[in-house]
Amino acid sequence: MINVTLQVNEIAERIHEMRKDHVRMIVAICGAPASGKSTLAAEVARRLTGQKCSAAVVPMDGFHLDNAILKTRGILARKGAPETFDADGFVHMVKRLRAGGDVAIPVFDRARDIAIAGAEIVPHDCQVILAEGNYLLMDTAPWDQLEPLWDLTVMLDVPMTDLRARLIQRWLSHGLSGPAATRRAESNDIPNAQGVIDHSRPADITLNRG
Repeated sequence: MINVTLQVNEIAERIHEMRKDHVRMIVAICGAPASGKSTLAAEVARRLTGQKCSAAVVPMDGFHLDNAILKTRGILARKGAPETFDADGFVHMVKRLRAGGDVAIPVFDRARDIAIAGAEIVPHDCQVILAEGNYLLMDTAPWDQLEPLWDLTVMLDVPMTDLRARLIQRWLSHGLSGPAATRRAESNDIPNAQGVIDHSRPADITLNRG
């Protein structure tokens, strides 16, 4: 059984140790699809806020390219793969967050399956930014431009067998039959997960989430 509280404690403690050397910290929380990134980032933000340290979660998902663009490019079925994001736009946003000031960020609306520009503001006085996404430690361009922008990196390590089960369950929860859910996961989500495992640089903190 994973002790999430201990993992949240570990990250929060490391952040507090490093904060004296940073006006603003940017932390990357990375992992394959269904590894638990969003949940962990939210829990760490909640912990930091309770400790009087302002924190904001910035998901990579706000940089999904629109379905119309993916359809035109013939890659709609690959949505979620590295090439289906505005990676350069995400790098630019992280650089703006690094520079300081109020920064407007896009947010992905899963119910409508679209990214909404300027949906949230990260205020200038936010002390810790928790970026979360699949490809934050990717060693291929243009994602590799992110490496020098992170103050702390966290990787969620989940065995592929567990990821496969979770990814199939995601589609089952959307009403797909067992065979259809398996096909959807195996045609896109599972290859994306393997890509994260194969092409991510080592993190400062690696958490076992199996």
